[in-house]
Amino acid sequence: MDQQRLAQLQKLGELIQNIRVAMLTTVDPAGWLHTRPVETLRYEPSGSLWFFTDWHSDKANELLQDVRTSVAYAHPSKNIYVAVAGSGRLSRDPAKAAELWTPSQRAWYPNGVEDERLAVLRVDIEHAEYWIAPGRASYTLAAVRAWMTGEPCEVGENRRLR
Repeated sequence: MDQQRLAQLQKLGELIQNIRVAMLTTVDPAGWLHTRPVETLRYEPSGSLWFFTDWHSDKANELLQDVRTSVAYAHPSKNIYVAVAGSGRLSRDPAKAAELWTPSQRAWYPNGVEDERLAVLRVDIEHAEYWIAPGRASYTLAAVRAWMTGEPCEVGENRRLR
């Protein structure tokens, strides 16, 4: 992996590190997009996101048929928005489940890492995009400047990572 990609993935990790819940999208058998909240258990700087899911869920069935997925993160109070796209892979790896396990997971999987419904979901990031918007005052000033000059309003930071 080249240095630029590593730096981009590090930046991505910094942006999402304090965002616990994300929205994961999968493709159902009819081709429709299906989105639901998931808790990010870990981000690896190599470009992988880790989650738990129910092995018998629609999400799992959809990923077994079509690995394409996206994950969206938002931290509105900090004006941070991140979208990643990649491939989702399911496993029933008990060692990985134990490594990712937190006591709060027991609410969904009462039998812990031995729960027969527990599946580990890894999303390997293929590309991502993030937006960092300025505070309200900076945005207002940029919008007024654009209105006065007739130039497009360019404010914040928007980067595409490939």
